[in-house]
Amino acid sequence: MYRSLIIIVVIICFRASSSTTVSNSTGRVEYLPGFQGPLPFYLETGYVGVDENEDVQLFYYFIRSESNPDDDPLMLWITGGPGCSSISGLIYEIGPIKFEAVDYNGNLPNLILTPNSWTKMASIIFLDIPVGSGFSYARTTRASGSTDIQLCDQAYEFMRKWFGSHPEFVSNPFYIGGDSYSGNPVPIITQLISDGNEAGIEPYINLKGYVLGNPLTFPDENNYQIRFANGMGLISDELYKSLFHTCRGEYRPEYISPSNIGCLQNLELYEECIDGIETSHVLEPYCGGLIWLIRLPSQKLLNEHRPLSSSNCRVDGYKLVYDWANDASVREALHIWKGTIGEWIRCSDLNFTRTVDDVRPYHLNLSNKGYRSLVYSGDHDMIIPHQSTQAWVKDLNYSVIDQWRSWKLDGQIAGYTESFSNMMTYATVKGGGHTAPEYRPEECFAMFKRWITNQPL
Repeated sequence: MYRSLIIIVVIICFRASSSTTVSNSTGRVEYLPGFQGPLPFYLETGYVGVDENEDVQLFYYFIRSESNPDDDPLMLWITGGPGCSSISGLIYEIGPIKFEAVDYNGNLPNLILTPNSWTKMASIIFLDIPVGSGFSYARTTRASGSTDIQLCDQAYEFMRKWFGSHPEFVSNPFYIGGDSYSGNPVPIITQLISDGNEAGIEPYINLKGYVLGNPLTFPDENNYQIRFANGMGLISDELYKSLFHTCRGEYRPEYISPSNIGCLQNLELYEECIDGIETSHVLEPYCGGLIWLIRLPSQKLLNEHRPLSSSNCRVDGYKLVYDWANDASVREALHIWKGTIGEWIRCSDLNFTRTVDDVRPYHLNLSNKGYRSLVYSGDHDMIIPHQSTQAWVKDLNYSVIDQWRSWKLDGQIAGYTESFSNMMTYATVKGGGHTAPEYRPEECFAMFKRWITNQPL
């Protein structure tokens, strides 16, 4: 059944051709407003036209590996949402720069280097996708709407055209990475590239695997929020048992009969208990953070003003990027085409349709093809709890080759890990939230470095 589902979706979205016609605009960025002096790493930004008549213009940030770009892996990174700009990954998670954590005074925010950038050992393309995310835009009204299948198709077309203008990287080991909602498209894109290689589509992409953090994967993940809340002591054992009994393991209101009064009443009690909890990291103070609750099955982003640190809510890190990305000098430095984007929004409300709810079949198929994968969870994330990720990883039913154990950094436990015969490594990041590198950059840096260099965690 899994195989047949994959074939159906791939047939729908596999419109790749052997053409490698390049239609893009790129430019090196040597100075960034807010950063003192020239950038000590290679940054390139640009647009690549995809879709029919290239009416979708996808914007990207490319940073060469700071070690050995000729041989180091290349990774395409997609931020979640859907609709969140890849600048989130670049500045807040795995990139070489971040905003200085100081009280905001109204001036252009300062950027500083971070020692925990994944670009220390890999070249990374941070892509604004789907269309309408970040600085990506559509040239026609028709092209402004998209689906998850189109997202995947366009990402594959983007990579083929990007390699056309960057042939020096086509032989590098290639990975696809992402977090949160990107748990949905990343396996599909990986499948498309794999199928394209097998079909002889040029250029041949040296695909090796994929990386996913706190990934959205299958429809039942919301149900694990109840289990997580109980395990973290946010709800009582009595309420947990009553919820399980009355709701029969299904906690999404749209699937609960109005006549099931007991379940609905228990859900109200549950929501009272977690009111004021920062669901992106349950130990953080609530400062108007990410709210993805069971009462909101569509998982709309209501408020994203989250602090940079757990001890000072006045440091509003996400506000800094708004002031920075909407500054005229920043847009000029990034080579943003004038008139293409009005106000820059970190996470846009897009004209976007989801058609694929369960990507476990793709994981299974990619596993059978022998691709490597790293899947990790911040263990204090309530949005996509680690229990749900562990559940679908186990559901793939591969044998364990490295049993559940702690992994350490500087002699301290940094999380727990387990490896499987399908070359999939699962890891938790102790103290990590949604997403883990934002809260535990040192630990995630060490985790990725060990995995990408084929060392055990």
